[in-house]
Amino acid sequence: MLGAAALAMWWDISPELRPEFEHWHSHEHFAERLALPGFLRGSRWADAAGGEGFFILYELSAYEALVSPEYLARLNAPSDWSRRMMPHHRNMVRSPCRVLATRGGAVAGHALTVRLSPRADAQPALRQHLIDSVGRLPLTPGITGAQLLCTEVPQIAATTEQKIRGLADRAADWVLLVQGYEAQALDGLAGAALSPSALQAAGAREDVTSGRYSLRLSMVASEPLRVRDKETGWLPGR
Repeated sequence: MLGAAALAMWWDISPELRPEFEHWHSHEHFAERLALPGFLRGSRWADAAGGEGFFILYELSAYEALVSPEYLARLNAPSDWSRRMMPHHRNMVRSPCRVLATRGGAVAGHALTVRLSPRADAQPALRQHLIDSVGRLPLTPGITGAQLLCTEVPQIAATTEQKIRGLADRAADWVLLVQGYEAQALDGLAGAALSPSALQAAGAREDVTSGRYSLRLSMVASEPLRVRDKETGWLPGR
């Protein structure tokens, strides 16, 4: 994983809006975000079973990128296209995170995301268990990388983008990410070592939420796409 922080997000998009959403997200939104200080790479993943869910990950040089004047200005001045799309982001979970542990590559064809919270009496033990897992998993067949993230929500006023979405964003507590080139390897982890029951036995609370995703797009700051949109004209790269 690039950098010491990340912004991990999950939301649903209805099937009839998905083509425009992916066009906007690929050709305008990624370009906007990756032009901001500290934003190093963005990736978009779709529900592996064909559902409405998406997982979005921005990798950041430092946590301070999430409260920079440039980022806050962008959050409070969304484009007209963004204003049209954001009301359709349903069931938003938005987690500004510090990276606690990372090993291997953060981009591969398939991803497993696990959102979890520690029990009060088991936080140190669960944290060490997950850090050990991050160190071990990328060495197994079919797996290429793993990361453990800890959410830290900055103390800022509600932004224009958040107000457009209409409801306060939920946040995960801890986020465990695993990437790989074999979907079956990730499915095996989701059903065994990283299953809700296994994580609860290691100290997690009962509200473990897992999702399997397939990569749609990965982009680093030096390569945002440029296209001609019928309404906005040429969209800026860097």
